[in-house]
Amino acid sequence: MPEFDDLLAANATYAESFSDGGFDGIARAGVGIVTCMDSRIEPLAMLGLGLGDAKILRSPGGRVDHSTLESLVLGVHLLGVDRILVIAHTRCAVASNSTETIIGKVSESAGQDASWLSFQAVTDQLDSLADDVQKLRTHPLVPDHVKVGGFIYDVDTGRLSEKY
Repeated sequence: MPEFDDLLAANATYAESFSDGGFDGIARAGVGIVTCMDSRIEPLAMLGLGLGDAKILRSPGGRVDHSTLESLVLGVHLLGVDRILVIAHTRCAVASNSTETIIGKVSESAGQDASWLSFQAVTDQLDSLADDVQKLRTHPLVPDHVKVGGFIYDVDTGRLSEKY
């Protein structure tokens, strides 16, 4: 498909000098990251990490949903994760629109009703972050030795602030 030609060409260039094969999939720095799907966020770079150091999970608003929770449990028990950062960010679309607004925008763009999807706007970013951190800290399959922290990333300064 020609719509992907630019990306495939870039990948061919990347693969010519690729030397990072052979990893075992273990998070070498023991880090798990849950953050938003926002393209302004570079999870590894902002934490001084590199390829193979962390498990990165992205979701709208950086929320810990069922899928991210399952992934983190796997990361903790099978992939060496012993520190989890839940990272929300400034100027997040999910935190600055209501659920109704998000559904309306998607419905309009799609040309059909999207109300059957469960988009969840974040009405209070700090409360949502605290809930997600607590969800992980108290989950029966996340052992006490796993450290969980909640953070806000400022997309305009690159600074990460610890909140929980």
